[in-house]
Amino acid sequence: MTYELLTALLAFAFVSTVTPGPNNLMVLASGANFGLRRTLPHMAGITLGFGFMVFLVGAGLTQVFDLFPITYTVLKIASIAFLIYLAFKIATAAAPTNHASSPTGQPITFIQAALFQWVNPKAWAMALTANSAYAPEGFGMAGALVVALAFILVNTPSITCWTLLGTQISRLLNVPWKLRAFNICAALLLLGSLYPILFQSA
Repeated sequence: MTYELLTALLAFAFVSTVTPGPNNLMVLASGANFGLRRTLPHMAGITLGFGFMVFLVGAGLTQVFDLFPITYTVLKIASIAFLIYLAFKIATAAAPTNHASSPTGQPITFIQAALFQWVNPKAWAMALTANSAYAPEGFGMAGALVVALAFILVNTPSITCWTLLGTQISRLLNVPWKLRAFNICAALLLLGSLYPILFQSA
């Protein structure tokens, strides 16, 4: 891979991972409710789960989907169901009588975060675009690995910033109703990310 192509890949990875999306909204809410330390498994699940997904997409996974078109429908249904579940989990993360520092809910686990990448519409768009535009030609799986490693490298500081932003916001959520309102808003924004799934052309 040339220096110019690598630079362009890293820039694309940074812009696509640091901008708002389901993953960033979830770690923002998790940081506000549970703090940085308890959100670390969630952050690792996003970083490694998405990196693995990017590698498999670059290695030819989409060809399997083309051979079995029904998988697109299954993926769409799974995306909707999982996003609704995660929105509910965020909205109910803390009881109305509890302070943000002692939520009744549980943070999203490493496995849940890794699995979510497969039903995250933004993750699919990023993985497909990165591999089609930046994977070096003629390198096959090695090229896909380079793209995946670039996202793992860049995604870590991106989601860390969003999590830390959540921990700072938690200082403003010093009464239960403010925390509940924040969680509900975050859940609604996450549900809003269903728009491209529900209204994209077939």
